Amino acid sequence: MKIAVVYNRESQAVINLFGTQNREKYGLETIRLIREGLKKGGHEVKTFEGDKNLIQNLEDFMPSVISGERPGLVFNLSYGIQGRGRYMHVPGMLEMLGIPYVGSGPETHALALDKVVTKILLMQQGLPTPKFAVLDKPDSPLRESLTYPLIVKPKDEAVSFGLKIVHNEEELREGVRVIYETYNAPTLVEEYIEGREVNVALIGNNPVEALPPVELVFGEGPQIYTFEDKKNQSGRTVEKVCPAPLSDEETERVKELAVQTFNALHCHDSARVDFRIDREGNPYILEVNSMASLGADGSLVFAADKIGMDYAALVNRLIDVTCERYFGKDFFDQESHEMKTTADKLFKRLTTTRGRLEEELKSWTNLSSRTEDAVGLSSVRKRLEERLAKLSLKEVPELTNGRSAWTWETKAGLKGGTLLVVPIDVPGKRTGYPLSFRKEQEWIYGEGVASSRAGITTALAALKALKDEKKLAGTKTGIFFYADEGRGMRYSSAMLEKAAAEAEDVIVLQPGFVEGKVVDQRRGSRDYHIIAEGDPERIGRKSQPLDVLTWFLDQTASLRELSSRRKKIAVSVQDIQSERYSVLMPHRVTATIAVTYLDDKLAEEAEEQMKKLFRPGRTGMKTYIEQITARPPLRRQKSHPMLERLEHWAKAYQLPFGTESSLLATASGVVPENIPCICGFSPASRRLYTPDEAMHRSELVQRAVLLALYLQEEST
Repeated sequence: MKIAVVYNRESQAVINLFGTQNREKYGLETIRLIREGLKKGGHEVKTFEGDKNLIQNLEDFMPSVISGERPGLVFNLSYGIQGRGRYMHVPGMLEMLGIPYVGSGPETHALALDKVVTKILLMQQGLPTPKFAVLDKPDSPLRESLTYPLIVKPKDEAVSFGLKIVHNEEELREGVRVIYETYNAPTLVEEYIEGREVNVALIGNNPVEALPPVELVFGEGPQIYTFEDKKNQSGRTVEKVCPAPLSDEETERVKELAVQTFNALHCHDSARVDFRIDREGNPYILEVNSMASLGADGSLVFAADKIGMDYAALVNRLIDVTCERYFGKDFFDQESHEMKTTADKLFKRLTTTRGRLEEELKSWTNLSSRTEDAVGLSSVRKRLEERLAKLSLKEVPELTNGRSAWTWETKAGLKGGTLLVVPIDVPGKRTGYPLSFRKEQEWIYGEGVASSRAGITTALAALKALKDEKKLAGTKTGIFFYADEGRGMRYSSAMLEKAAAEAEDVIVLQPGFVEGKVVDQRRGSRDYHIIAEGDPERIGRKSQPLDVLTWFLDQTASLRELSSRRKKIAVSVQDIQSERYSVLMPHRVTATIAVTYLDDKLAEEAEEQMKKLFRPGRTGMKTYIEQITARPPLRRQKSHPMLERLEHWAKAYQLPFGTESSLLATASGVVPENIPCICGFSPASRRLYTPDEAMHRSELVQRAVLLALYLQEEST
């Protein structure tokens, strides 16, 4: 699964810096160990700073999951950047975003970081903790009756900041003054327990497991674990002993108290409870560390190692208990997750490589290949051929013209199998700079990302998954790619018709619709080029008949009468240009008129009406009409075996699926009517053919999965 390791190091990416600045941070070596340990567990891992850019980074790294796909997870190491509630910042963001994460929630961190509130909760639960008082300022009265020596420490700091033993009133006031001036916080004053210091680390949730206690042996100097000790600045070595040399009864007692404390504060996944044990063997709970250190010298890591759990095993164990907490015990049930069939294996292979799939899409999108760009088209074609060759497909010479259309097939051949159809050109002329590839939570943007690149990526991902499962060679599959979508397939349509006739069915990888809808009906289109020429006229001259431009515009207004939503036909002017001399009125008008339709007879009638409209308006005027492209419609079939098979696999793996009709003509209309065909199999799009073109992000993996499941049925 995808795991984002979130921490705080040097980033100060906030709107303003003020208040208490964080003094805690993980070392780079520890972050590296965690990252490498998770990778050993088979996870895809990236690291991020826990700052204001975190939301965008997580959106890019772990988009919304599809049903049945393991979601992303955050391994939270973030102590926050600033403020008294800094432990809560990243967990709070993740709660808002709906992203599972390792560790306790913001409410637990708030309780554990406030040592006074923690002690009050422990006392309410009847759990032993040293007597204490709180001094807001250096001169605040000590109203509780406490016995020296005492411990002073900031009320809501961690890592032993400000921790000190005081033996009298003078030392007490000095210790409180230092804390007040350094941390601007109240001071917790509690009785010092003469004896031994023991830590108990915990892992899990229900039930939670207490690891063997770890005793801290201080040697010379203060018998407490100071900040200087933790940072190796005290000049002494604090020895850790695990399991702590306690009696069986004492061991079970501190472990039991640790579990009760863990539950009292509603901790999750891991924590550490610190104890002092007096000379009579009575344990006292000092505090709870809701973010127990994963540093190599931390008690949690030390205890885990003593029971045979190395670093990689420990961090992956934390992932396991977190997933069990969020998704239930069945999440790791081996029998229910066992990949028993090829379909299961294909699903897992594709849903666990989403990051690589999006990187593949990015690499294709960053290759420009507009319809008029011969060099760009050649680069894309060569790269696609290299990829197909690596997949052990071979070119079919008789179904390839080498200029605008190419057909490749698997070892089992195309005949009687499935033909995939995908364009490699991006229609339209480039205006200005291309939109760079970028990702949002739901959409991915880029030049041609939906009209061409998503289809290429989907097809290659499905074919590679089949090859990795050793099923591709026996799968009757062909792929037809062409380079003149922007010209209405003027040169490649004949070759596609020939290739489609060899197949049992055809899938066209053009954009579909959201909610997994493919296209089972598309209108056809006919494009006409019209030229009207007349004598140049002076501006303002009163003449009859009208000048050629005015006459032409009058005729185009009448085109609207040829359109009918009920009859599913539309006639519209797509482009109009004029030519003139100096200050004279235009003498030549050229235009492109498009007709979209389902019924061929209605399209022919519209063409005849259009020719009548544009007959010369006066003596000396000339008109010329030429049909430049013709793309037949894809008509809805009464019985569609492809839809039944696709719906079966979609239901089996909880993939969204449905059908829709479309107004845009595509390659699907070229497919002979006796060959079952589905279009719109590429991810849904928006703003198609514009500079803001985008494709639906989660559908990239959905479509690749569904295509692979469909094709694996063709295996011989």
